[in-house]
Parts: sequence; C-alpha cells; structure tokens
Amino acid sequence: MSRNSSGKKIFKKTKRSSSGTRTQKPVIFLLGFLLIVVGIFGVLYNPSNSIEEALPWVLSEAGILSFPEREEPVFTIQEIEDLYSPENSDTLKLVSFESRGDKVQALLRIPANVSSSSPGVILLPGAGVSKEGEQGLAMELSKMGYATLTLDQRNQGAINIDGDLELFRADLEPVEYLMVYDVLKAADVLSVQPEIDPERLAVLGESNGGRFAIISCALEPSLKGVIGISTSGYGTGELDPVKVADSEAYQFYRSVDPDTYLSAVPPSRLVLIHSFNDTVISHEMALRTFDLAEEPKAMYNATEETHGYTASMRPYLEKELALLLK
Repeated sequence: MSRNSSGKKIFKKTKRSSSGTRTQKPVIFLLGFLLIVVGIFGVLYNPSNSIEEALPWVLSEAGILSFPEREEPVFTIQEIEDLYSPENSDTLKLVSFESRGDKVQALLRIPANVSSSSPGVILLPGAGVSKEGEQGLAMELSKMGYATLTLDQRNQGAINIDGDLELFRADLEPVEYLMVYDVLKAADVLSVQPEIDPERLAVLGESNGGRFAIISCALEPSLKGVIGISTSGYGTGELDPVKVADSEAYQFYRSVDPDTYLSAVPPSRLVLIHSFNDTVISHEMALRTFDLAEEPKAMYNATEETHGYTASMRPYLEKELALLLK
C-alpha cells in the first residue's frame, strides 16, 4: 500500500462523539500535542523566570550587590599631550573601555620617576568633576610614585536616586549599579597595563566618588584598600526594616549605601579623610561610617572649611597609600 493511499484511509476513519458529531482522530492527536508543547513552553519561558535570569546583578538578603564573572577587558589606549602638567615628564594616556555596552573614558597617568612597575590607583572624582578636573590630585599622586586611572563617571558622578529607584522597580539596571560596575571594569583595565603592578591596586574617591569607591572595594578582592576623601554612607542601616512601608525602596536604598558594604571590605583597608568643617557632608556622617567599619581602618581629620581634597591632607594620603600598596 502506498504512503498516499494509507493517508487517505486514515482520514476516512472517523468515530462518533458523545454529542453525535464525528471528530477526526488526527485532530485530537494534534490538539493534544499542541497543549503539551504550550505547557512545556510555559514552564521554560515563564516571564518571571526569564526576567530573573536576565538581571545582570544579584542582591543578597543583606542588600549587597554582586555581578556575574566579568569578561576580559576591551579597551583602546593612546598617548596624548599632558596639558595639565607640561612641566613634568609624566606619561598621559587616553583610555576608552567597554562597560555594560557603553564606552567609559579615562585618563591614565604614569609617573616619570618610577623605574619598575608602578602601583596603581583608580581615581573617582566627586559629583560634577570630570577626569580632566581631577588631574590636580592625580598629579599629587604621581609625585608620590603612583599611577592613576581617573574615570569620567556617568553623569559626572551625580546621582538621581528617584530615577534609579524607578529603574530598579522595573527590573532595569540603575545608573548607580552601572557606575559601580564601571569601577570594577576599570580595575580590570588598569591591571593589564604593562607599566602597572597588578598586585598593588587601590581605589580612591572624593565625595560621591568615595561612595562608589567603598562599594567597589568591597566587591573586588584584588583591591588592597580604599581611601574616601570627604565622603560617608547614607545611614540606611539605622532604619528598622519592619517599620518601612516600601520594602522594595528600602532594599534599593540599602544596595547603594556604602555602609551596607563595610563588613565586606576587609581584609582590604578602609581609610577616611574628612574635614571637621566640611561644607557638604558633615563630619558626623563620616564618623558614623567609620565607626561601622571593621578593622583594618583609619580616619584622619582636617580643619579647613571646605569639601574635598586639600593640601593639609597630603601627609595622611601619602602615609596610607604607602601602607596599602607597599
């Protein structure tokens, strides 16, 4: 019997249903098969499962952020004229590296007075300050013998906490998470530069940059320590989560508060340098963060009525970098 004739015989066979109508067996089989396929598809591609798997970050119960293993750094680099310190012989390079599908710009300053591999510092400016605007501090560090990779942070270090919360609620990556990830990628980029000793890396940030520096140091064990100048946490740990009406907002705020990460910083060293008369972030806030931190740690105080790095802080900076990157 040919295949065609066999098919015709099958389609001629019918059975009477309980309603009196005739239903074709192949149709029943096809409907059953489709229901099975749809069921399997629903299990494998449940929207809640796919969203959870697609999130490029994880939050622990304590509110600590983490990321999946990073790929090898992708970057371009070119030497440029040092317009910020033409009188010295530092080497200045413009670096562009990939981070979460975007390009992050940075300036790599290599001190002229280092004969072998230099220890490296990731330098994070305060809000509103560009990588060029932070070259004054970068040059100070160069004189001490440290190479710096100074980032142009997203939004130049400024944050939009309400906007980030809405992104978080929608399972989209908040900009503050991206800024933390940028620092981790910067560590990867700095560690593979031929002039840099990858075993001697630290991160230093001013103001808002200090906050991202603390979080990044807690997440990246290759960093020997973090120095925060004129910075602090937000104090979300003082809130009672039981009394918080919006648990989702509380979870997000905890995840961007440096205080949340203090227990994860050791064995790396935490250093805070702050003015008693800081005009933006009070000394009390910095002291609270320092008190929450675990050893090893150190705090130094200046007296100027200002915010950010001052010349009086240089001895503390030099002392602590020597300890961190010896």
